[in-house]
Amino acid sequence: MLVATYNIHRGRGPGGLRYHPARIEAVIAEIAPDLIALQEAQHYRRWGKPMLDMPALGRDLGLEPLPIADRPGEPGWRSNVLLVRRGARLLREPISLRLGGMEPRGALLAELDCGWGPFRVIATHLSLGPERRAIQAHRLLEAMAAGPDLPTLLLGDLNEWRPGGSALGVLAPVFGTPPRAPTFPAWHPVASLDRIMAYPPGLVAAVTVHDTPLARRASDHLPLMARLGAGLP
Repeated sequence: MLVATYNIHRGRGPGGLRYHPARIEAVIAEIAPDLIALQEAQHYRRWGKPMLDMPALGRDLGLEPLPIADRPGEPGWRSNVLLVRRGARLLREPISLRLGGMEPRGALLAELDCGWGPFRVIATHLSLGPERRAIQAHRLLEAMAAGPDLPTLLLGDLNEWRPGGSALGVLAPVFGTPPRAPTFPAWHPVASLDRIMAYPPGLVAAVTVHDTPLARRASDHLPLMARLGAGLP
């Protein structure tokens, strides 16, 4: 199963000036994931309006946004959108999580089976301030602990580049330390802001940055990918 996370910068390229979501859709097509978490993927003032061409993603790539139980009519929650390959079986209706912060930030949590066994996925975008990120990481762990003991994927832009710092320090006892994979800024990536983490930690052995000419033009972040084994533990 190929999973990915991608901060799409509200459909704007690295300069942040031109709105061009078709480039984002083309990058997702390059990756061809089974599941992808997107950040900054909603209009901030028009929550119910899709930023991407969801029918085209479904028709051309077989990817569909997970419907959120407590956000009917919205394609995501606080900039987070989860796309999964058609045919995934929902074990629990996806829910939105409030994480607070000045922005404010949030997360999506779902339990599903994409054909490799049941697992939980949490997609999120954390705050810029380290103290707030630590609080948000604790809230993610609390939401995870409130459900059944399932293999869990945590994907998103954690805004954390220091090993053991802030959010990563809070998450490490459960998810371990993720490998370094610079994704920001897209034109000269030096910071590992985007992460794919797993419980148990061995579920994700390695991650890969999707660094292509198109990806460098489509957003200020590069996508991050990981391939899971054929059978979830």
